[in-house]
Amino acid sequence: MNRFFNTTGPCVPQRHYLLPAVERLREIVGLIAREQYFVIHAARQSGKTTLLLDLARSLGDGGGHYGLYCSLEGLQGIPDPQLGVPAIANSVLDAVSTHNLCDATELKALLDYNDFTNVVKILLRNICVRLDKPLVLLFDEADCLTEGTLITFLRQLRDGFVNRATGVPFPSSIALVGMRNIRDYKAKVRPEGTTLGSASPFNIVAKALTLENFSEVEIATLYGQHTADTGQVFPPEAVARAFYWSQGQPWLVNALAHEVVDEMLAMDYSQVITAAYFDEAAERIILRRDTHIDSLIERLREERVRKVVEPVITGGVAEVDLMSDDVRYAVDLGLIRNDRKVWEAANPIYREVIVRSLNFTSQETLPRSLANRWISDGKIDMSGLLKGFQQFWRENGDIWVDKYDYKEAAPHLILQAFLQRVVNGGAHIDREFALGRQRLDLCVIMGDNRYPIELKLRYSDKAEANGLEQLGEYMEICGVAEGWLVIFDRRPGQSWDERIFWRTVESGGRTIHVVGA
Repeated sequence: MNRFFNTTGPCVPQRHYLLPAVERLREIVGLIAREQYFVIHAARQSGKTTLLLDLARSLGDGGGHYGLYCSLEGLQGIPDPQLGVPAIANSVLDAVSTHNLCDATELKALLDYNDFTNVVKILLRNICVRLDKPLVLLFDEADCLTEGTLITFLRQLRDGFVNRATGVPFPSSIALVGMRNIRDYKAKVRPEGTTLGSASPFNIVAKALTLENFSEVEIATLYGQHTADTGQVFPPEAVARAFYWSQGQPWLVNALAHEVVDEMLAMDYSQVITAAYFDEAAERIILRRDTHIDSLIERLREERVRKVVEPVITGGVAEVDLMSDDVRYAVDLGLIRNDRKVWEAANPIYREVIVRSLNFTSQETLPRSLANRWISDGKIDMSGLLKGFQQFWRENGDIWVDKYDYKEAAPHLILQAFLQRVVNGGAHIDREFALGRQRLDLCVIMGDNRYPIELKLRYSDKAEANGLEQLGEYMEICGVAEGWLVIFDRRPGQSWDERIFWRTVESGGRTIHVVGA
């Protein structure tokens, strides 16, 4: 059977296309050679488990080490170290048995589980005594551990590491791997803390590594494996489109290719792959809401996530410290990023998922009379559509805003639900939003026609002047001469007659309709 693009669980070299572990994180080689302990953290579904399993295999094949993979996922929710630490020991024993490293039954017989402050340390020491090569131990889902279980576990690893200098056997390298950096693990070392706040009590970490998304070159390499197996080529423009939608997020890279190759083309490898297929694949993934996407949607309901994501949607200023645990949490989830020096959605697919999931109920409950009455002959009567929205907003706006947890972003979300409902099936919406931009830019695209819309919240008289300048810049990028500036007046005490207006401004060869709401 041919290999395929995997979207469920870790990748296996014989069955799936994958990039070798060393190619994804070359620093690991040097850390292991120097017998150092380290951390790997990355967002969900970014290939951590695949990397660890591949690393454990390559260590064994290389002949210089034993590599042991051990998942701690099953220990989530066991804060009591008297229960949690013995459970960690059993997880290690299970890994030893599964990989035939040595006699797990004999090792278990030597353990005193009541001595929970030492049981893991003693177990690892006894394993290393029985091995003829250094042991590299890879703990997956380490951030599932919490409170006393986590702290007691880390202290035993530190004790074992320190005593290596006296000749006491212990793993030559240990990796703690999870969604979060070790400083963000949930454990109260001190009464006022909710996270470790630093690497203490595991302050022997040589380095904390982040598993980066695929580059466009790496996507081409991954897709090239399919070409080598089947002869079906991904041309550069198709790879570029896959990178655009995914920004290299590994699960999305595989999901897009799977959608195109297996679902849309039904594994007919004689068919030519085009960039347009990836646009359709992205839309299908957004609408289908696979398990991975659903898990992100569920996180959007958390208050700590709302405080970070909402100002990203509106372009406002964050109500939380950008160095706070809440912001790091949203980054670790993979929802937002700052690698381009701006806080924004992690990729265009997640950007669509964020908006469409938050306004999904509004889309579904909008009146049926809204369907497509402003579209004909492949064009949109955008002025007519937005006048229709003004009437809807006047009649329903305050009531609908109250339904939203994201109340500051509610006007933006409701207008986008209105647009989405109207243009579904005949057009699509490009969205640009990021923290601090003071607006949200939309471009409704239908065929060759582009309709730029800028959304702003009015708290002062400067909103319109700033919006006209900003929309002018956006229109230039879109290459059009007509645009719409929608201003939601959030000043207290404003009547609907003051909030609802329509004004057309001609400036620099551009026509801008200022739409009050």
